[in-house]
Amino acid sequence: MERLRPLYEQHAASQLDLDNAVAALENAEANIAMSKADLDQAQLELSYTVVTSPIFGYISERFVDVGALVGPGVNSKLVAVVKSDTVLVEFKMTALDYLRAERRKIRFGEQDSTRSWQPTITVTLADNSEYPVKGIVNFADPLVDPQTGTFGVRAELPNPNQKLLPGQFTRVKLLLDVRERAIVVPRKALSIEKGGAFIYIIRPDEVAEKRFVQIGPEIGNNVVIERGLGENERVVIEGYHKLTSGILTHPVWPDDEKAIELLDEKAIELLREGGQL
Repeated sequence: MERLRPLYEQHAASQLDLDNAVAALENAEANIAMSKADLDQAQLELSYTVVTSPIFGYISERFVDVGALVGPGVNSKLVAVVKSDTVLVEFKMTALDYLRAERRKIRFGEQDSTRSWQPTITVTLADNSEYPVKGIVNFADPLVDPQTGTFGVRAELPNPNQKLLPGQFTRVKLLLDVRERAIVVPRKALSIEKGGAFIYIIRPDEVAEKRFVQIGPEIGNNVVIERGLGENERVVIEGYHKLTSGILTHPVWPDDEKAIELLDEKAIELLREGGQL
């Protein structure tokens, strides 16, 4: 066509020759387009034979053999891929737990930047050992199951050494509240009577005082004191059953080993003399 067009302009070639050249060019271009379409279709069909995992991790044993027919509804599951760096922990909570969390102004699945802490979980493994990394609650089902009265909660935690395996059952402890600057006393320092719980404190003038207190939750062998006790007050831990309010005392501190030794020697001396300690 490029050769015939100048000749046609110089009246050295006929219109029919030029038309035939243009038609041959357009036919060749159409054949190229059809071939490209066939190539694209072949590449698309070839891509169906390669399945790429959307996540990076560890792969299970294959569920189908190489060469088997797979597709929707027929052997659609090929393998299982597990993320190597994180794991999701799912557990159930009751509607009562939800109400208690609301009273503490905690909304599961949401991070509150105004708090110095966030709801986290601690996982206990089958051998009763505690997983060293805590997880962050990142999702809570907004619907309650009417049959069980529970809703699902999910937390994500790092799993760098693959110590946690998918499908594994664990015990989960969820942090719901943090008491900052709470006053805590040993459980054995408390006494209960009809009027309530009380402790003995030693005032700065070394006089014993019976103090009624309002107790809170227990943490191990300790009890949180909600009301009735201030900071840096001295609480009687041992021997308070021998005290009466207003009596002058001579307190012995647990870290004063010398004083304890002297007290023991005094006790032995009194017992030898038939006295009463």
